[in-house]
Amino acid sequence: MARDRLAALRAQRQGGPQSPNATGEYEMAGLQTPDHIVDGNGASAADGMTRFYNQISSIQDELRRFDANVSRISDLHSRSLNNTDEALSQQNAAALDQLVSETRSLSNQIKTQIQELEKEPVPAGQDARIRKNQTSLVRSKFIEALQNYQQVEQQYRTRYRQRVERQFKIVKPDATPEEVSAVVQSDQGAGGQVFAQALTSSTRYGESRAAYREVQERHEDIRKIERTLAELAQMFNDMDALVAQQEDTINAIETSAAQVAGDTEAGLAQTEKAVKHARAARRKRWICFFIFLIILAIVGIAVGVTVSNNNKH
Repeated sequence: MARDRLAALRAQRQGGPQSPNATGEYEMAGLQTPDHIVDGNGASAADGMTRFYNQISSIQDELRRFDANVSRISDLHSRSLNNTDEALSQQNAAALDQLVSETRSLSNQIKTQIQELEKEPVPAGQDARIRKNQTSLVRSKFIEALQNYQQVEQQYRTRYRQRVERQFKIVKPDATPEEVSAVVQSDQGAGGQVFAQALTSSTRYGESRAAYREVQERHEDIRKIERTLAELAQMFNDMDALVAQQEDTINAIETSAAQVAGDTEAGLAQTEKAVKHARAARRKRWICFFIFLIILAIVGIAVGVTVSNNNKH
């Protein structure tokens, strides 16, 4: 898949902006890089861009896997809430734990790859723009995927808590809002004591024991979701720090460019001033030359008149 995309990209590297294809994804079209340009290690610029395209393609493939995993996690959460068979519930829980662990590893892998792209020195040349645009694109897609995962986990955390509330009301239908909140928020301390007291006074002991077991299981599910949400929050912080670092670099480059532009404008102003001075000096020299000619003409006329008068006498 990556090789097919790369071949298409090479065919499109004649310039022009990115454009979405039929599936809504962006093709990596860029500027033509001369194959004969060689860096300090002896590798051509074309080889560097080929490696870059392969990295981008790999990240895009992993992002699709990540989105598919999040969709499956959502499905497994839904099954966990609806399963009544204990064996199926355990099987579902094991599959969910494995998938969450795999997705965690995948997200760390994607983050590392994006960080490596961000840390690579941007080449001086016409491929700099496409590197910047494609890296920014996969970073924004990754952040979007993390946000989607976060929304899924938050949604099911709410549904798990609602399930705990319903199970507690089976044990104690007349529970106060404070008691419900204590049980929903924690299965230890005050919440556990409230549930234990309600369990001992319940007239439907068998049903109450089943509800108690499910509440314990749901609290474990909620703890896992809370752990996943904390990891996602840390991932967001890492990506924000990466963006801030990249912005600092870009700002430094823009500041340097602005300084160079200012120096260039000042140099042009000095050049224009020097040209004006040179023109004024030339004008003055010509004026002096004409004055000198006029003086010579006057002297010549005066001498001629004097000589003529002397000859007459």
